[in-house]
Amino acid sequence: MNGEEYSSIRKRSREEAHRLLFEEYYNYVGTIVVNHLRNIAAAEDTEECISDVFAKIFFSLEEHPVTGDMRKFIATVAKCTSIDRFRSLSRRFEKSVSLDDEQFSGISSDDDLEAENERCELQRIVADCISSLGEPDSTIVIQKFYYNKTSRQIAGLLSMKPSAVRMRVKRAGEQLRAALAERGIKEESL
Repeated sequence: MNGEEYSSIRKRSREEAHRLLFEEYYNYVGTIVVNHLRNIAAAEDTEECISDVFAKIFFSLEEHPVTGDMRKFIATVAKCTSIDRFRSLSRRFEKSVSLDDEQFSGISSDDDLEAENERCELQRIVADCISSLGEPDSTIVIQKFYYNKTSRQIAGLLSMKPSAVRMRVKRAGEQLRAALAERGIKEESL
């Protein structure tokens, strides 16, 4: 659904326009939100964030209709809302964590901390490189390699042909290898 189609449907029925937009972009928004909140949010926080994204989209489209493809607009709203929610949850988490908590009892030496820091840094670099691929390539890579989805499933999610998804996976993989190599990371370290 593009901006003109949404506006046309909205003139007939606001509820129908909202429902159709929600149905078409729910998986797309869900993927973005989950990727930003997966390490910190409970399922209900994630669902609430997705609802907030759609509320912001609907309110924004009332005042500023979008023409053409809506995917970038929706991705921007989803990313910004997810980042805000992440920050909010992080502050709440930081206030409630105690060093006496069970999760800290497994740390036995400085070697573990060093290895954990290296792993976190590697994950951050990989995530940055994936993000630098841009949309829809970053979503495709995450869906393919993180969620183990098939090209057909990803194509359905992104309204693309499976052959286009396979081609984008191949190209994105090459770009990702090159970006990681520039940062001194070899495939064997992943």
